[in-house]
Amino acid sequence: MAASNKLIAGDPAPPFLLPSADGTDMGLSQWKGKWVALYFYPKDNTPGCTTEAMEFTELLPQFERHNAVVLGVSKDSSASHRKFSEKRGLGIHLLSDEETEVMQSYGAWQMKKQCGRECMGTVRSTVLIDPQGKIAQVWPKVTRAAGHARQVFEALKGHTG
Repeated sequence: MAASNKLIAGDPAPPFLLPSADGTDMGLSQWKGKWVALYFYPKDNTPGCTTEAMEFTELLPQFERHNAVVLGVSKDSSASHRKFSEKRGLGIHLLSDEETEVMQSYGAWQMKKQCGRECMGTVRSTVLIDPQGKIAQVWPKVTRAAGHARQVFEALKGHTG
């Protein structure tokens, strides 16, 4: 069952532990004390997802200057993430949620309409998590991948001064 995105600023971010592109497990707890830009995307190597990942990678040094890490999550396997990351020269961490448990807890796994039929899928969305592990800001449905990384960075700047 899909969770609707009911994340509210100030609430604790749901914990997670997922395999990364290099096979190591990464969890929210390891980033305590840092801002986390956690974004959910449908599929590696597709046009919108590639644009979004490339833009987050391009802005990564600026995120890092504001004590932030960028984590991308999709249903793709760690091996798929590794190939995607190597092919595109990505600098961000990509995490695999093949069982969709984390996507469900963040409201990113929902009923979608594609080609006239309904099916469960990943809704492009982003959550900005503060250094104490609380939700700072939510983008529940990103309609345009291009430029979204910049929106998240501007929000981060607004929170960090």
